[in-house]
Amino acid sequence: MKHSLLLLAACLVLAAGCTASPKEQVAVNPLTYTDIPDPDIIRVGEDYYMVSTTMYFCPGAPIMHSRDLVHWEIVNYIYDVIEDDDIYNLRDGRNAYGKGQWATTLRYHDGTYYALFVANDQQKTYMYRTKDIVNGPWERNVIEGYFMHDASLLFDDGRLWVVWGNGDLHLVELEPDGSAVKAGAEAELLIESPREGWNLRAEGAHFYHIGDYYYVLEIDWPRDKPRTATIWRSKDIHGPYESKVVLQGTLGGRGDGIAQGPIVETQNGDWYAVQFQDHGAVGRIPCLQPVTWVDGWPMMGENGVPLEEVTVNLPPQGRDYVWDNDEFDSDKLALVWQWNHKAPEGWSLTERPGWLRLRATKATGLADARGTLTQRTVGPRCISEVLLDASGMKPGDEAGLAAFQSASARIGVRVSPTGQRFIVLHENARVFARGEDGRPTFERKDQDVGVGFLEGDQVWLRINYIFTPQEDGEEADTAYFSYSYDGEEWLEFPFSLSMRFSLDYFTGYRSALYNYATLEEGGIADFDWFHQRVY
Repeated sequence: MKHSLLLLAACLVLAAGCTASPKEQVAVNPLTYTDIPDPDIIRVGEDYYMVSTTMYFCPGAPIMHSRDLVHWEIVNYIYDVIEDDDIYNLRDGRNAYGKGQWATTLRYHDGTYYALFVANDQQKTYMYRTKDIVNGPWERNVIEGYFMHDASLLFDDGRLWVVWGNGDLHLVELEPDGSAVKAGAEAELLIESPREGWNLRAEGAHFYHIGDYYYVLEIDWPRDKPRTATIWRSKDIHGPYESKVVLQGTLGGRGDGIAQGPIVETQNGDWYAVQFQDHGAVGRIPCLQPVTWVDGWPMMGENGVPLEEVTVNLPPQGRDYVWDNDEFDSDKLALVWQWNHKAPEGWSLTERPGWLRLRATKATGLADARGTLTQRTVGPRCISEVLLDASGMKPGDEAGLAAFQSASARIGVRVSPTGQRFIVLHENARVFARGEDGRPTFERKDQDVGVGFLEGDQVWLRINYIFTPQEDGEEADTAYFSYSYDGEEWLEFPFSLSMRFSLDYFTGYRSALYNYATLEEGGIADFDWFHQRVY
């Protein structure tokens, strides 16, 4: 189900009828055309593990596994919920939108895996440890007194260090198990990045000791240039550090630069970088780049310019599994799914075998609806479909399929207070406007844009996402909504959602299955399957 084209190295068919196995492959960027921001990667033997940011979604901090740096599969999450509080239970108007888990650093040392990140909603730094990265469990500590934004760990000669910061990067030593700042240690200013002429100063640190040098790889954004990967190096961990731009340029006809992510050495001695590209509504997508060492500097791409096609000197193995279809025929939820905030009570895959059951809790709308289940969308274009059985819904309930971000739209079933059932398309989005003084502002639209009577109990629901146009007349970052009573003849609403990657949510668009109550809790929405198709 690989959605971004992989051109595998041609296998030689020998005269004797034998087939040679490919020893390399050509990856076409983006590596995976979906939202995987702030990646960090480690290699343990021949296994590669990647972690990324999922913010307020739960479970959070997905661990992905690969054997070839190209195909990635989710194998675990670091936590089920950061804190079981009002924020993650969406109570009293509180939430973690745009916050939550950010920019995890992942390391392996002496048989233990370490993951450290901040949660902006909690204003805390968390350290997790496990002996088994695939199965867990993870042990947790809170590092008191420090908020280590975009941190990176380094085990070095029996000591554990961490670099973090935004603009100014700091260094401090941790206890050997990472549970706290080392007794008596004080943070020091390590790197002060330039202050004038920048849209974004240094952040997103990745800290390494390679050969004679300590390296701090970071993202910055010079004014009038694209986002940039810059690396700092010193032969002394405390500095002073000198810097060099190692990747700067655009890719795929977009103006967005590619930066923030790790470098990693393969078991064959080759080096690669995975850096993400801001790609509009679909999110921040990972791109693979070769690394060539030039005078002790890890230059990415071709002389620091991003490449669209990259030869990877590893045989192709595995599959992509960061999004998928689901027939809901298991008694466990597939790893590709994440809840909007904490997983609710009352959902089930066993009460009606072969169906996902969502039980409604009180909400005012999609943003505070507990029990909303999400999965990444995929570019350049994809279609998400579900079959909903609304027979168990109660008066005041709403259930269906949503294009989920700050500017959202949902198509589904609404039950009126008198028990009548309607097909409803509802938009909740920010739109550009101008105030009385002529200055630009935004207004919130929260309105039905299409309503019709529901015929029967079951309805097919569809969202068609276009992120990168491929045909005349298509517009980028646009979603269309339709429904059907037989899965063959579709009725499309004369409406399109203009999707925006907005910083108040800070995640790419997801397809979301929802069910919430406005009157009485306990109503049931059953989903027979979820299908997502890239085209």
